[in-house]
Amino acid sequence: MNNTTTNLLEHSVDFFSNFEDFFDTSPDLLCVAGFDGYFKRINPSVSKLLGYSNDELFSQPINDFVFEADKKNTTNARKDLTQKIGLYNFENRYVTKNGDIVWLLWTSFPVAKDKLVYAIGKNITFKKELEQERNAHLTQLTKINKELRQLTYTTAHDLRSPVNNLLAVFDLLDTATITNPETLELISIIETSTQILKKTLIDHVAILDKKNEEDDQLETLNFNEVLQEVLSSINSLVQNSKTKITIDFSEVETICFNRNSLKSIFLNLITNSIKYSKPGSLPIINFNSLRFNGSTQLIITDNGIGFDMEKVKDKIFGLHQKFNCHKDSNGIGLYLVYNHVTNLGGHICLESQLNEGAKFTITF
Repeated sequence: MNNTTTNLLEHSVDFFSNFEDFFDTSPDLLCVAGFDGYFKRINPSVSKLLGYSNDELFSQPINDFVFEADKKNTTNARKDLTQKIGLYNFENRYVTKNGDIVWLLWTSFPVAKDKLVYAIGKNITFKKELEQERNAHLTQLTKINKELRQLTYTTAHDLRSPVNNLLAVFDLLDTATITNPETLELISIIETSTQILKKTLIDHVAILDKKNEEDDQLETLNFNEVLQEVLSSINSLVQNSKTKITIDFSEVETICFNRNSLKSIFLNLITNSIKYSKPGSLPIINFNSLRFNGSTQLIITDNGIGFDMEKVKDKIFGLHQKFNCHKDSNGIGLYLVYNHVTNLGGHICLESQLNEGAKFTITF
């Protein structure tokens, strides 16, 4: 055996030794599963999280450990894997030996010739608990907002009665018996002011009626039709900036949502992408829809200047938050988008890096 062969063998031994160390010490869940639905190999993180022994995990079908409500989706996903279709960012729940429910995020890929699936799972239970807490707060805020809106509406509506009574008093008042000019002038001023107040209340109630109707009206909307309506309204801006727009709503074409809210989402994200395009590059905006874990997602990406996520963090959707010196920046657009989405129970997240564009994912 020559030196070259000896060195190759030594490097191979070192590589596999290092791989074994990585496999055994990784905090993520590393698994090898068969097309038959059983674990073939797992790292210690799997048994540590689920609380079962290796013998228990190997002796039962994987689906036995999956939360009941997620078994059907998991089975369908496993069928895709056996058809040589990789699985990315798949979420499901497992039940631990002591009865706790944990959320896992999986990336899996099949090796058809060996009838094996290699998978990496991350424990995202803490993230899911935060989302549930956030949704509970949003539900409470939505309830409070509706109560305040109803209070405003009721107050404006109920004030009309005493105002009408006051005007009725003026109709009954016999000013012919009043001889003092100053008194007559004061009565005239009060009557005029009361008439103005009545008109203001009527107009205010009408505005509230219309606003309530617009905010509460949900309908089945075609993504492309609403987007084209928005693009038509800003055609000059798109043409003058030479913005390239690609659209693919083939996976999910419609959504039950508020029309004005969806138009505002499209409008603000498009104009922001154009406004904050990268110097020296023409703006490119991509729209597509997805079906993910039973929910509809709208994905909008661009090639603009992006965001430093370490700096903006949770401030990105705040009111009047500005992250650059652009003269037209007012910190309102993303705030509006966030509220349109969350007011109807949705969720929006941003992925971005400086000078590498932005990706907005809206989950309805």
